[in-house]
Amino acid sequence: MNNDKVDNAGVRVPPPLIYLSAMIAGLILNYFFPIAFLPVSLSRIVGIFSGALAVFIFISAFLKFKRAETNLEPWKPTTAIVSDGVYAFSRNPIYLAFTLFYLGVAFLFNSLWLFALLVPVLFVMRYAVIAREERYLENKFGTEYSDYKRRVRRWI
Repeated sequence: MNNDKVDNAGVRVPPPLIYLSAMIAGLILNYFFPIAFLPVSLSRIVGIFSGALAVFIFISAFLKFKRAETNLEPWKPTTAIVSDGVYAFSRNPIYLAFTLFYLGVAFLFNSLWLFALLVPVLFVMRYAVIAREERYLENKFGTEYSDYKRRVRRWI
C-alpha cells in the first residue's frame, strides 16, 4: 500500500459540476412541470442582480488566487491561504458565487424546482467538498488556517 500523502483536499466531483447537474435537472423539471413563485418582472430583476453579483465575486476570487499563485481547483495542491479581498468576507467566495449564479438562474426562470434542488446541492457542497477542503487546509497550514477560520465566516 502506498503511504504517500496526496497533497489535495480529496474532492471527488468538481464543484461546478455539482451545481450544473442540479441546474439541468431543475430546468428539465421546470420545462415539464413549471411552478412559478414570483411575478415575472420581479424574478427577472432579482435574477439579473444575483447573476451579476456572482460574476463579480467569482472574478474577484479568481484574481486573488492567481495573484497568490495557488491552484483554484480543489483536486490540486493549495500553496497559500488567500485571506484578503473577497476572502476577508467569505472563506468560500467562489462557492458563494456559484450559489448566487444558480439562484440567479432560478429567479430568471422563476422556477421553484431550481430552488428546491439547491438544498441538496448545498448539503453536498458543505459535507462532500467544503468539509474535505477545511480538513486539508487545517492539516497543511495549521494555525494560519485555524486563525483565518476564526476570523472569517464560511459563506458570508
